[in-house]
Amino acid sequence: MTYTFDFSDFGLYADVLVHGVAVTLGLTALSTLLGGLVGIGGACLAVTGSKPVRAAVATYVEIIRNTPFLVQLFFVFFGLPSLGVRIGEMEAAVLAMTVNLGAYATEIVRAGIDSIPRGQVQAAMALGLRGPHVFRHVVLPQALANVFPALLGQVLIVMLGSAVVSQISVPDLTHAASFIQSRNFRSFECYLIVTAIYLLLSIVLRMLINRLGKRLFAGRAARGGAGESRRGWRNLFSMRVGLPKERSR
Repeated sequence: MTYTFDFSDFGLYADVLVHGVAVTLGLTALSTLLGGLVGIGGACLAVTGSKPVRAAVATYVEIIRNTPFLVQLFFVFFGLPSLGVRIGEMEAAVLAMTVNLGAYATEIVRAGIDSIPRGQVQAAMALGLRGPHVFRHVVLPQALANVFPALLGQVLIVMLGSAVVSQISVPDLTHAASFIQSRNFRSFECYLIVTAIYLLLSIVLRMLINRLGKRLFAGRAARGGAGESRRGWRNLFSMRVGLPKERSR
């Protein structure tokens, strides 16, 4: 059996592929921003919140991490309208990707927070910083620096996983591939090109985000020391005074 490759007419669909790439990158950028904020907020609540709040965060994380992204997408797009919430395909894709990334980012950032030595927090509080300021200026930057490679990997996973949003007619790169092969019937060539584009996007995006991370977190990664338990973090961040009681007398 022989097969003759034919890429001659793919130039006619270049604009379709470019539009698909733009949609994929746009969805990835927006969901990364929103999902990152959800992850940071969820991690903060996971280490400093009350028991019911921590249980709610843990439940959210477990539900998302143990269900397929496609099911989550269908739940948002097809399920929410049954409750009276009208949502378009683009909004559904962004919401599903944000919720998915937020759950994984919550656990990643929480692990980064737990990796920060307690001595750094005590030193910051001895200098007069209060709990929230210690978290914002001392703990969080170092935690994000420590887990940045893991966050980057998760962002790439979300970008590649966004291929399933074509199932709800979002005109992303995979949707463009389906459209093109339905016109020229060159499935192998079409998906070969799209595979190469996804590979190129992943490599370029990894390089760009790595370079950005090196600039943002240069010299901020915590070194040495043992991580603090979640209970210890709650005790530290619940302190309202600028100095420890022993030092303030």
